[in-house]
Amino acid sequence: MSFPSGVHHLRSFSQYTYCMVSDEVRRSVSGFRSDSVPAEAADFARAVVAASGPPSKARAKALLFATSRLGAFGASRGLELSPEVLLHPSVIERFCTIGLTTVSAASRRTVRTNLRYVAARVLPAGAGPMPLPRERAKAPYEKAEIAAYLALADAQPTVARRQRLSALVCLGAGAGLMGADLRSVRGHDVLARSGGVLVVVHGRRPRTVPVLAPFGARLLGASLFAGNAFVVGGAEVPRRNVTTPLVSSLAGGKDLPRLDTGPLRATWLAECAQLTGLRGFMDAAGIVCSERLGDIVAHLEPIDEQVAVGLLGGRR
Repeated sequence: MSFPSGVHHLRSFSQYTYCMVSDEVRRSVSGFRSDSVPAEAADFARAVVAASGPPSKARAKALLFATSRLGAFGASRGLELSPEVLLHPSVIERFCTIGLTTVSAASRRTVRTNLRYVAARVLPAGAGPMPLPRERAKAPYEKAEIAAYLALADAQPTVARRQRLSALVCLGAGAGLMGADLRSVRGHDVLARSGGVLVVVHGRRPRTVPVLAPFGARLLGASLFAGNAFVVGGAEVPRRNVTTPLVSSLAGGKDLPRLDTGPLRATWLAECAQLTGLRGFMDAAGIVCSERLGDIVAHLEPIDEQVAVGLLGGRR
């Protein structure tokens, strides 16, 4: 097969990769022609797609389409038709932004994915952007662990410490609060209403959160003790990291993992997902990632507070 100027170094790699793909794929790549792109763009596409080792004929066609259009875009801008230039992340982004304006957003995403696929397999190691690890949700606490933390709260030597630790566990595992949302809750923000217990959250994302039933009575007790003060302690609104001093000052509990607001929130999220049947919905819909759930929810009507308490309050 022929290699355009600037991609001669791919010859041996491409020939080696070709030995690993089927004859059908090799014929599909070597026979690629297109009247809609310049000949040098088609040459570029054949070379880099061959070097990427597509696993199937359909995949090869998709890669050839994407790389030939990228080659045509590069040629029209006077760029060198070499992998190092055209498959650079900035060139791919620019091409997908201004070179594909006549296609749908979904098609642009598909083309970009295919170009990144080729780049990852053709460019020298380290030439492309380093992949960043996906942030995984923290594992929720087991029910026995939550019970142990609440027992630890009951065993603290002072009333204030007992109530504040109880509030920390209940606001985290019972209402999913952490960070500024948790720090800003005052005693009067916890209400018995609509058949359950609610927490009124202020700040950047104001909302009313139903508290899971097992935590409601204990949180109400902590809120009555706090009155107009903050339920987890402290006196100033802009204070930070009040949970670390509270957890560090606990008496006992050396056999327990250090209490963390992240897993507390994960505990609440997992329980709410169970109560709402989220797993069954996602399994039925064939959804494995929640990326588009926010778009779906945006079209739904808000839920009445009493309905929300019945659904998320944990009562059955």
